[in-house]
Amino acid sequence: MVRNSEDTKKRILKAANGLFYAEGIRAVSVDAIAAKAGLTKKTLYYHFQSKDDLVAEYLMSRDQPNLDAMRKWFDEQEGSIADKVYAIFDGVVQSSQHPKWRGCGFLRTAGELANMPGHPAIKAGAAHKKRFETWLTEVFKDQKLNDAPSLARQVVLLLDGSFAVMMVHHDSAYIEAAGRAAKQLVEASLKNKKRK
Repeated sequence: MVRNSEDTKKRILKAANGLFYAEGIRAVSVDAIAAKAGLTKKTLYYHFQSKDDLVAEYLMSRDQPNLDAMRKWFDEQEGSIADKVYAIFDGVVQSSQHPKWRGCGFLRTAGELANMPGHPAIKAGAAHKKRFETWLTEVFKDQKLNDAPSLARQVVLLLDGSFAVMMVHHDSAYIEAAGRAAKQLVEASLKNKKRK
């Protein structure tokens, strides 16, 4: 039976996604991914030139779904923009309750590959984080908040910092605390805007 090349690539990526996210990049072999996808290592290498390429593609495949989830949490929350920002953190808290949740795949991968700054996965992770920050900056600019780029960066630092602490303590209270801090920052910016 001849298989569609694009379908085969999706199967490989799905297998890699599950294994890399659950176990980490270095812990997972190409053999394990091929076995989970139900194909040979040769077939895997036909679609991905190297494990590095597969790792980068794994992160790129997580980019849009993660951004979409954050935008959804933000958009569906009623109230002020501060409430909407808090909703992003609350969405992460809810996600963290799932037994298969392992934190931010982008940050975990960056940690594993910290000694390889030019790695394509590091570049994919940096692009993802920058896209989120840029989106948040535009949201804050639309609301005419003061120094929107700086405010967006502070919120990103709180979010990514809470991801890091959560990986150490496995306690979503840290994400909740970061969410409250982000909400307070945005509320302060809203108050400053009203005074001007």
